[in-house]
Amino acid sequence: MFSFLKPAPDSKKKVPANKIKSTYIWRQTGVLLAICIGYIGYYIIRLIFTTEQTPIMKAYHFSTAQIGLILSCFGIGYGISKLFMGALSDKSNPNHYLAAGLFISAVLNIFLGSTQNFYVMMFLMLVISIAQGMGAAACQRTVQLWWGKKRRGAIYSIWSSAHNAGAFACVAIVQFATFLFTDSIRDVFYTASAVAIIIGIFILLVGSDRPTTVGLPSITEYTGDVIQLDTGEENNKEVSSLSLPQIFMKYILNNKMVWAITLTSMFLYLVRYGIMSWIPSYLVQKGFSPDFAKWLVGIFELSAVPGVILIGAISDLLKNYRAIVCIGCVVGLIACLTAYFFSQNHVLIVVILLIMGSLIYAPLTLVGLMVNEAVPKFAVGSSTGFMGFFQYIFGETLATALIGILVSKFGWVASNTVLYAAAFIALFLLIYILIREKKDIQEEVKEA
Repeated sequence: MFSFLKPAPDSKKKVPANKIKSTYIWRQTGVLLAICIGYIGYYIIRLIFTTEQTPIMKAYHFSTAQIGLILSCFGIGYGISKLFMGALSDKSNPNHYLAAGLFISAVLNIFLGSTQNFYVMMFLMLVISIAQGMGAAACQRTVQLWWGKKRRGAIYSIWSSAHNAGAFACVAIVQFATFLFTDSIRDVFYTASAVAIIIGIFILLVGSDRPTTVGLPSITEYTGDVIQLDTGEENNKEVSSLSLPQIFMKYILNNKMVWAITLTSMFLYLVRYGIMSWIPSYLVQKGFSPDFAKWLVGIFELSAVPGVILIGAISDLLKNYRAIVCIGCVVGLIACLTAYFFSQNHVLIVVILLIMGSLIYAPLTLVGLMVNEAVPKFAVGSSTGFMGFFQYIFGETLATALIGILVSKFGWVASNTVLYAAAFIALFLLIYILIREKKDIQEEVKEA
């Protein structure tokens, strides 16, 4: 099993010079399909329990508190897993790592659907969260290995949108399985696992490790892609003999840009979940019907897809000044928050939610790419995991637990204040990042 996860050796058979471009395009297409459809598979497994929570409560006589505890096991485990499983991806074949995480998740999901024991469910959700931590890091590392900076913003944005598609794919599978198996909860879990296993096989068939493992030149050789670190050092290596603790200490903990981008992401996550998690409750007190308010959660998610891809492409056109694109989004986000908080007009609120989806998810997508570009390619998984730890353990927790407590004591004005503060802190951090980003790009131009 572990040899399956090790990086593949460079191919001794090289692609002829006149076929490099066409082969690169063909391989990149397969890789993009593998990471996008693969991550959809991860989300199908991740959300199946969430979509089935009401039937489970009715059939197994679970309380809302018990369902909440089971889901919290995933959230806590996933945040920690992102840190460690992300780092491990740096020492792996990312294509095999992505498929392995999905296979493990699918098998564990079968066991989850086969039990009615509350404590076993908690344990299984915790273990599933560890396997789920293998997905994003493998995908993000793959993007760094296969695309140069000129196209990376658009490609990364397309991949990032896969989680929105995954949410809808999960609902479709639930409806399909419910129709076929007459409301059998167990068979819904089994169907989701079967789909995930098929996707895992697809990943292995169409994906690839590094370009050099299939006879192509590395992305650095092919596009002139350069990694400029916070210290001014250039490092374009794709693998390293350094141990994981050495990589983590040198390229993550001692990297000011990684810290600035990670904290920016954490505060943006606070805004994301501070809006999304409370849409049903917040809008009901503004006069929306409970059913329509629930639908707006899905609308908020889906509306982000075209906007995120477009904004990612714009960041490429601006010669990799990604921070300035993020600043524009956050300024627009602050304006939208003001309208969302103070308007009572239902049409305006729905429009604002449609716009805010892109203004939140676009900078979240770009900072995820920026933190990967701030480290060597052999440390991308570690940077992804480090950011994910802060996003989920601090950002999501503050957005749910803290806001819930504050609203119960002080009303929704407390929530609004927290979200405003988070957005402004993210804005100031992005200004700092822009200054550093501009300095690095100017140094690259001088050296060129």
